[in-house]
Amino acid sequence: MKALIVIDFTYDFVVGKLPVGQPAIQIEDRIAELTEQFIQNGDWVVMAVDAHDENDPFHPESKLFPVHNVRGTTGRNLYGKLNDTYKNYEKDIYWMDKVRYSAFCGTDLDLQLRARGIREIHLAGVCTDICVLHTAIDGYNRGYSLAVHEDAVASFNPEGHRWAVGHFQATLGAEVLNQSRPKK
Repeated sequence: MKALIVIDFTYDFVVGKLPVGQPAIQIEDRIAELTEQFIQNGDWVVMAVDAHDENDPFHPESKLFPVHNVRGTTGRNLYGKLNDTYKNYEKDIYWMDKVRYSAFCGTDLDLQLRARGIREIHLAGVCTDICVLHTAIDGYNRGYSLAVHEDAVASFNPEGHRWAVGHFQATLGAEVLNQSRPKK
């Protein structure tokens, strides 16, 4: 069994308060497709969703980014087709609030994966060079095999996106997958 971890594909990160914009919109179909595919294959799917409290001066991101993904707001809703997929398969998807870049930091993700005997994690979502990267590094440091779906990750920083994709492969030993590019 393997797991798909979809990171921060929410309204605020796609077109809202901290938007990736067009690069994120372009991966919408692929993320929804991957989510459905993993569920239908009997694999585990996690929605790792950023959760912030409004006016939290102690959160380290408050100095770096505009307020986003505030609890209780529509900005935390999954974006577009992924929201529809989530509604169709809600009982099959593990929703997990995260409060730091990595989906492992301060959450029960590692325990949940190990309880299910999962050793291979697949990553999709935004931002490639921030939350996806930090989740990949923490997964690597915990001994998981990594796969990053290049056609299902995006960033508002094109240079950071390219660097992170290379880092996944060269430094973390991740398999970088892209549906439009045949496997070697």
